[in-house]
Amino acid sequence: MITIASLIVFLAFYTLYYTSKRAVLSYDLGFEKWMKDNPKPTKIIGLSLLFTAYIMWLFTQSLGCGTLMFFIQLMTIGSLIVILQPLKKINSKVLLALLIFVALLELYYN
Repeated sequence: MITIASLIVFLAFYTLYYTSKRAVLSYDLGFEKWMKDNPKPTKIIGLSLLFTAYIMWLFTQSLGCGTLMFFIQLMTIGSLIVILQPLKKINSKVLLALLIFVALLELYYN
């Protein structure tokens, strides 16, 4: 559940990053161009994903711990996206491998 919430936080910040006017954007995938061309629906989708991830954190943790972990994760993922996206270090294959690895760790230690 925490891995899914982490993935949703990443997707939410990534969609909100593509609505920025000052960010250096690349259009490697088709949905990235759509996100840049349609900022209003993209912002709504990004904010609803953030809200969904926060609710998931609240269900897995308590109110205080879930809120703290959500904001720590949001700051960490946000910083990594802002730093690594202009360098084109965010790759879908690497993200998929990382997600599978983290999900296996979560299932093993849970």
